[in-house]
Amino acid sequence: MISPREIFETINMISNENLDVRTITLGISLRDCSDPDMDAMSRKVYEKITRIAAKLVKTGEEIERDFGVPIINKRIAVTPISIIAECSRGDTSKIAIAMDRAARQLGVNFIGGYGALVHKGYTDGDRRLIATIPQVLADTSSVCSAVNVATTKAGINMDAVAQMGSIIKQTARLTARNNSIGCAKLVVFANAPEDNPFMAGAFHGTGEPECVINVGVSGPGVVHSALKKLSPEADFSQIAELIKKTAFKITRMGQLVANEASRRLGIPFGVVDLSLAPTPVIGDSVAHILEEMGLEKCGTHGTTAALALLNDAVKKGGIMASSHVGGLSGAFIPVSEDAGMIDAVKCGALSLEKLEAMTCVCSVGLDMIPVPGDTSQQTISAIIADEVAIGMVNNKTTAVRIIPVEGKIAGDPVEFGGLLGGGVVMPVSRYSSDVFASRGGRIPAPIHSLRN
Repeated sequence: MISPREIFETINMISNENLDVRTITLGISLRDCSDPDMDAMSRKVYEKITRIAAKLVKTGEEIERDFGVPIINKRIAVTPISIIAECSRGDTSKIAIAMDRAARQLGVNFIGGYGALVHKGYTDGDRRLIATIPQVLADTSSVCSAVNVATTKAGINMDAVAQMGSIIKQTARLTARNNSIGCAKLVVFANAPEDNPFMAGAFHGTGEPECVINVGVSGPGVVHSALKKLSPEADFSQIAELIKKTAFKITRMGQLVANEASRRLGIPFGVVDLSLAPTPVIGDSVAHILEEMGLEKCGTHGTTAALALLNDAVKKGGIMASSHVGGLSGAFIPVSEDAGMIDAVKCGALSLEKLEAMTCVCSVGLDMIPVPGDTSQQTISAIIADEVAIGMVNNKTTAVRIIPVEGKIAGDPVEFGGLLGGGVVMPVSRYSSDVFASRGGRIPAPIHSLRN
């Protein structure tokens, strides 16, 4: 039973502490849409998405109204398009146009899955699709792309890493008029999860059912408010315990919404992703949580340890509140989407190198980082290689969503709008990685991957 005190506590979290369900994401398998005729396949994709997701937005709005819980985004994730398009030699961008048209028809915020899994090598279909990503992200408004280039079992496909540096640069140029925002819809992964509901990295994995409901919750403001009430003399065991209890409450709300969405849509429930996903809104920042633990500014010495505690406590608390926890689940550190992170960059407390260290213990990786527009594709590839190496060696998901903003230099302000936020362009190393990024081949998997 839920007590009146708990009900009022939840109302306060929603009203004053930015608690929300960040996304209801409907995963849809498109494997039965394959067709040698690309026009026919695109038509099948559009028809299946619009049929299965016909009530998604309406149902989300009804749940929001009936329960008083803000549901910020309604999204769709589909089978990686390179898989279903393998049988055709046609232009895969036609499928992206069909996906975008379906998203507009349905009223969803984003649709993910225009990507490929190439951690051990390419197929011909992978190559064709990846080559179209820049133009697709420029020509569509809601399509997102994810490319997995590394796993702990396979190692790192450095040919793909090198290519993704070029793809990101092309995307930046094609969307230069809008601060290269196309790059905000493109993620390069290591160990990509198949059930992640968050964009831009969401796709419907090959091990997933025909369709599934995955929910992503969010509550950095709730955790921050709870810590502010804690005694200044509290030790780290007490801090961890409080975060665990708070994460439990946040996740229980997500489980409630997930079950209700599943019941009303008649679609199986998949997972609750209990990640703390910040926004540019003041009071909804992961950086401010870390600072509440005793850091003058996010990025100073001790930041990685504080983030490790936060990430672990969120997982421990959330996993008791949901029958199925999945996706990424932990703490996100998207620079342009977190008010505290933006401030830390502006004052010089937070650097790209410190962010890389923090990704060893957070849920994702180098996320939503604007860098100078003249950053070379080789440097971007080397940044990707560093980040996916962390994921490969540590058997965790890591990712890079980096934005070389055309026409901007380090220190320039940049705005992306909405939940994507803005901030300051961050400097990169002035030393070259060109030879390293151009070698190609595969970096072998670590020895501890041999567990069979």
